Amino acid sequence: MPRCLSSPQFKRMLNRELSHLSEMSRSGNQVSEYISTTFLDKQNEVEIPSPTIREREKPMCHISGVKKLTHSSSLSNSALPRFGVKTEHEDALARELNDLNKWGLNIFRVAEFSNNRPLSCIMYAIFQAVFTDLEILAALFAAAIHDVDHPGVSNQFLINTNSELALMYNDESVLENHHLAVGFKLLHEENCDIFQNLTKRQRQSLRKLVIDMVLATDMSKHMSLLADLKTMVETKKVTSSGVLMLDHYTDRIQVLRNMVHCADLSNPTKPLAVYRQWTERIMEEFFRQGDKERERGMEISPMCDKHTASVEKSQVGFIDYIVHPLWETWGDLVHPDAQEILDTLEDNRDWYQSTIPQSPSPPPVDEDKDLNACIDKFQFELTLEETEQIFTRHLTPTCTAWLSSSPHTQQISPK
Repeated sequence: MPRCLSSPQFKRMLNRELSHLSEMSRSGNQVSEYISTTFLDKQNEVEIPSPTIREREKPMCHISGVKKLTHSSSLSNSALPRFGVKTEHEDALARELNDLNKWGLNIFRVAEFSNNRPLSCIMYAIFQAVFTDLEILAALFAAAIHDVDHPGVSNQFLINTNSELALMYNDESVLENHHLAVGFKLLHEENCDIFQNLTKRQRQSLRKLVIDMVLATDMSKHMSLLADLKTMVETKKVTSSGVLMLDHYTDRIQVLRNMVHCADLSNPTKPLAVYRQWTERIMEEFFRQGDKERERGMEISPMCDKHTASVEKSQVGFIDYIVHPLWETWGDLVHPDAQEILDTLEDNRDWYQSTIPQSPSPPPVDEDKDLNACIDKFQFELTLEETEQIFTRHLTPTCTAWLSSSPHTQQISPK
């Protein structure tokens, strides 16, 4: 069997790379901190404030994201719109939904023609085709609810502010647990149980699948998911047929978890115009959180300070350290079906790299300025030469071994 890296080994290698990134510049440090705190399953040690009187009055058992819905008296007696939503732009919406099975579907155009209900009409269209397959149905439902009632702040913010949700879910995957609770609670609303025709056993299986997939969208689980996915890819490579057999639940749910996780981290793989719109929106959300933290006198989270964050560097770092390693591994699993997606991802990375403002060149050195500076420089060069000899003799074998197992080796190697 091939040697497979564990999640802790991935974390150690990523930490080494992030430490180099943080030393490069102030913005590099911010990107490094954001990736570390978001994707490495770390929780900052914070002083938890006491809940306010207003917060104490809120009932802990109430799922606040579920709001009373209004329906017609009978679904069977009313004509449903063609795409499940009322719109005056049905023909234009139909043209957009012709791209439903294409990776570059423009969700913003769908929103424009569906009265800002793009998810409703997309899920309505998809469910009609796949309702008979329980696992695909569960994946679609998980994708549909995985961010429902999102408050626009991170798990760590909710924990740091002693929020009701953090207390309810004991600081563990706070938002992901909330999304699941709201999603399943909606099924109890009148005329909302889209699974009413499933048997009791099918409903139980579907619920388990959905819970597994949505909890896996907690970004702090990223490294564990990536390690498991790499192990699966290596297993596929050593089989005689080169085909991975998914005979057991643990194997199938592992693929489904990673599929939804890849979709959750897919914005950088979309056409550039769509990707840039998502970037603008997520950065606005980050900055709103930063403003809330500033108002509360809290330490501002990485990439949430609108005065210092570098959007361009954040996207390059996000792709290099998180998105590309994940999608590259997924591409190995489904080869060659994801190659076009990877090509788009690399093009988008290059575009953001090209937009990073260039630092001004250092002023020219005055050659006649100081003789002592020349002497110091000469001594420093001697020291570098000695250090290089030590590095070559003692450290090169270790570094070579590390690079050969690094998840980013292919990414940084010459094409």
